Amino acid sequence: MKLKEGFVLRQVAGSYVVVAVGLQTLDFKGMIRLNDTGAFLWKQLAENECTEESLVVAMTNEYDVDDKTAANDVNAFVQSLKEADLLV
Repeated sequence: MKLKEGFVLRQVAGSYVVVAVGLQTLDFKGMIRLNDTGAFLWKQLAENECTEESLVVAMTNEYDVDDKTAANDVNAFVQSLKEADLLV
C-alpha cells in the first residue's frame, strides 16, 4: 500500500499536519493532525510502498514497543487512512 498523491506532511508549530495540495483540494477539505508516531508511519508510507507487516517492523525498530502493540497501532492507523481514502 502507498499514499495517494496530492497530500503532504508538514510540521507547524510543533505539530504534524497533513494537507491536500493541487487537485486533491477539490475533494478533501481540512487537514489531518498526527502525533509523532503517526508522522513516522506517514513518512514510511511516503517513502516506500509498505505492507502492514513492514510498518510494524519499522515501528518496533524505531520505538520501544512490543510487536502486538505496534501491530494494533499500525492497524488502527491504516484503517484511519483507508476511511479517509488516502491510500492507493
